[in-house]
Amino acid sequence: MKKVAVIMGSDSDLKVVEKAITTLKDYGVETEVHIYSAHRTPVEAKEFTASARENGIGVIIAAAGKAAHLAGAIASNTTLPVIGIPIKASALEGIDALLSTVQMPAGIPVATVAIDGAENAALLAIQMLAIEDKVLAEKLANKRAEKKEKILSTDKEINAKYK
Repeated sequence: MKKVAVIMGSDSDLKVVEKAITTLKDYGVETEVHIYSAHRTPVEAKEFTASARENGIGVIIAAAGKAAHLAGAIASNTTLPVIGIPIKASALEGIDALLSTVQMPAGIPVATVAIDGAENAALLAIQMLAIEDKVLAEKLANKRAEKKEKILSTDKEINAKYK
């Protein structure tokens, strides 16, 4: 199975990004975690990204706040799928990061999840890997079925309580 790289622009992003790391590990997906800044370590970010495919990476998740240039910088150096997580890290409550992540020029796509949407970033990466991995696809289907059953069970409880 291919690995997922989780890259954040700063260690201050870790409190959000941990949700992605935990979700990936819960599904048994091998994960590499790094801090690379598009602005402070651009050479290292480019080197990592340019060799990611050869190093067994299948999807890259990139999280950053404020200018949030990281996902775009990563995507410009690879043809692997890149998922951006805009981080709420400024007076603009993450809207700046969202717009910087989602507004990519044609030819350099970045899939973008909600502000601080680390769990969905991980699930999207898992879905991408599951295109080729039937075991992972089955885990996804089972988890969705569990969540469905939990909601239906709660619905019954609430319905009975308020009859």
